Amino acid sequence: MLSQRRYFAQTLSLLCLTAALFGLTSCTKESTAQTSVDLQFNTSVPFRFVAYGDTRFHDPKDTDAANPAVRVALVQAIAEVNPAFICFTGDIVYNGYDVNDWKVWDSETTIWRDKRIPVYPALGNHDLHGDEKIALGNYFQRFPDLKNSRYYSVRAANTLLLVLDSSLDEVSGPQGQWLSSKLDNIPSDVDFVFLMFHHPPYTSSSDGKMFGGGHSARSTERALAKMLEDRQSHTRARFVVFSGHVHNYERHEHGGVTYFVSGGGAAHAYPIERAPTDLFQSKEVNYHYLLVEVDHQQLKITMNRIELSNGKAVWTQPDSVKIALAAPASVNAVAH
Repeated sequence: MLSQRRYFAQTLSLLCLTAALFGLTSCTKESTAQTSVDLQFNTSVPFRFVAYGDTRFHDPKDTDAANPAVRVALVQAIAEVNPAFICFTGDIVYNGYDVNDWKVWDSETTIWRDKRIPVYPALGNHDLHGDEKIALGNYFQRFPDLKNSRYYSVRAANTLLLVLDSSLDEVSGPQGQWLSSKLDNIPSDVDFVFLMFHHPPYTSSSDGKMFGGGHSARSTERALAKMLEDRQSHTRARFVVFSGHVHNYERHEHGGVTYFVSGGGAAHAYPIERAPTDLFQSKEVNYHYLLVEVDHQQLKITMNRIELSNGKAVWTQPDSVKIALAAPASVNAVAH
């Protein structure tokens, strides 16, 4: 029996070696192929969660990288809201390779772990700064449930969250195939599909940096938006997109899909020249978080804006929108 086992082991090794020499698929599960994980968050309707990003956790003494006082105030306010979970649109830390930045994250978000509030993150460009292997090691150490998945899904009651890595192609390759499969097989009891990734498909911002900062929408995200809008026309569930990268707040609607830019988590916010199609017209900087309140076949998303006045937090809610399940190809979002 032992000799037979040795024979089969040697045969398998030889077959693997042959496959490798001819460029065939690896015989082991360990490969460079991108993988994903499907998570379940047990909750019931109604529930609420928070979405925001571009926090840039970093040495609080370095005020050039971010606004540490705003960052701390936002973390505390979010904890007090008691959300079911927190969605991050990316750029969690200033430099992904820097373990000290992640230690600031560990310290400043202790209250979330004390309250057992899960965090579902998307990778931002700052999270990948430096040696990518080291940066991803720091990242996945904080989020072990992701099992090294750079894109993944979360099912929560009547919603499905699809988190993408916008440093990879979103509409082709392994991630694009995964996304298409997910959108082709949306469970019938899902009312809302939330998509979250760092780079926005629509933004008033521009690489021209008219006001000292900003980013234009990239072609890859514009292609993703077209795919979503084409699908929305014959999909019962409503698509809602959360992105960051631009350090402000924006809201856009195209083809029945509602797009939020939420990059006001503490990276220095800047004013942007608003496009006519931007449904939030503001000349201000907007540090903020989004509160998403989910109910049966409807939800409400409110922008909670913070401004520090003499060290005291002043909160306002300058934008709020209700989104309801509607007939395909129709838009039913009402701003307040």
